[in-house]
Amino acid sequence: MYRLANAHPALSPFIDRIKGQAQHIEDARQFSGPLANEMVEAGLFRLLVPKKYGGHEVHPSVMIDTLMAAAAADGAVGWNLMIGNTTGLLSASLPEEWATRLYGDNPNSVSVGVTAPLGKAVQESGGLRVSGRWPFGSGSHLATWICGGCHIIENGAPKPDPHGMPETLLVFFHRDDVTIHDNWHVSGLRGTGSNDIEVRDLLVPEGRWVVLGGKPRIDAPLYRFPTLGLLALGVSSVAVGIAERAISEFIELAGGKVPTGSTRSLANRSRAQQDLAEAEATIASASAFIHQTVGAIYDHAAAGGKVVMDEKARLRLAATHATWSSVNAVDKLYHAAGGSAIYEKSTLQRCLRDVHVATQHLMVAQPTLEVVGKVMLGIDPKTLL
Repeated sequence: MYRLANAHPALSPFIDRIKGQAQHIEDARQFSGPLANEMVEAGLFRLLVPKKYGGHEVHPSVMIDTLMAAAAADGAVGWNLMIGNTTGLLSASLPEEWATRLYGDNPNSVSVGVTAPLGKAVQESGGLRVSGRWPFGSGSHLATWICGGCHIIENGAPKPDPHGMPETLLVFFHRDDVTIHDNWHVSGLRGTGSNDIEVRDLLVPEGRWVVLGGKPRIDAPLYRFPTLGLLALGVSSVAVGIAERAISEFIELAGGKVPTGSTRSLANRSRAQQDLAEAEATIASASAFIHQTVGAIYDHAAAGGKVVMDEKARLRLAATHATWSSVNAVDKLYHAAGGSAIYEKSTLQRCLRDVHVATQHLMVAQPTLEVVGKVMLGIDPKTLL
């Protein structure tokens, strides 16, 4: 697990325990309990929260390597860390009063959420009256605060932003005000607890929300990165971590397996050697593209520059490319492993299931490439990046 060397140091003591509890997390269909609580207390869900509010405010590359290392131990844990950290990024955009109450006053608070604007909000005295139901509410059982994307409804239609598009607010709800529907029965990433979440006719106090794509209230290089770009990078980091686990599992399997009808171990078969080398090169290249892109844009932001559309598109391209590269690598190794990979005891089959579920996230779905291509061709993509 070479990513661990570059991850946040708080993660290292948990890796073996995460691996040891992977089957329990999968069976429980959520990540909660003592291990999860200890990781919360270690600050691992606050990598992107400003130091002003008790967070780590790390370089994005640290978050990326932390997620990769965690996902290599267990995909669901990596996914929950990804959701918690990318939602924590919103603390830099909340009004100071609410950022302090949600994050600063409670060092162990965890926020998760769904950006899709499936909620409806109506402005009234004292705040917003919100109702909505959102699928894919990952990590909600572990959360203190849960946010959901909403449109403000005025005269029966979504309120437009300055560009004439429906404005999306990310509205924060206390966990006690949210109904979690137990409907996460899926093929992969089973331990993420990504159930539907719902609120009905809930009055949210004035200011406890942020505008998706709005300007953060804290000006620092990290917060000049686009929210959706960092979310996409988080998703792709989990996929890469899963692929790295598949590589290590294949190496371990190949040394001891003699395929049926053969006298040589899998490790001594030329096709297996080639498949392994290609998988490694695919993942290493995808990771390098991510870090090269993130590093260049961070340096530009640190020098006071604004992250422009071309850079946002490149972040999304690096993330989408890495996710689908991870799928290709895992698929190759799964097939190279033969029948050994189909059993429930095989980690390779879980890597296969998990990485394919990761591809379904909107931030890294293949239509993203069309959006990136439009930007490269000078065409307005008419969407947030």
